[in-house]
Amino acid sequence: QVQLVESGGGLVQAGGSLTLSCAASRNIFSISEMRWSRQAPGKQREWVASITSGGSTNYADSVKGRFTISRDTAKNTVYLQMNSLKPEDTAVYYCSAFVVVNNYWGQGTQVTVSS
Repeated sequence: QVQLVESGGGLVQAGGSLTLSCAASRNIFSISEMRWSRQAPGKQREWVASITSGGSTNYADSVKGRFTISRDTAKNTVYLQMNSLKPEDTAVYYCSAFVVVNNYWGQGTQVTVSS
């Protein structure tokens, strides 16, 4: 099992930047993949970015070139650096950890981008 705590959300103007953090309760090398997803009001949750235990990263087309997922293994923390934010990036952002056959979720952090 793993507990996840997200932080770093807030209100930012379009074109601005934010960095989200996700602190895990266990060594992230033991987690097959960590992911960021988001859910906008009235929409389904969508995957945004992921990083494997080996360090490989992948991004949704909608954020490619603007968002960067990274990790600090000493802190068991995964980050999502978000640049050139757009109003359509407004959502609750969730961190999740895929361990064996289970996917664990954090509580989410709100990101609001004003136009």
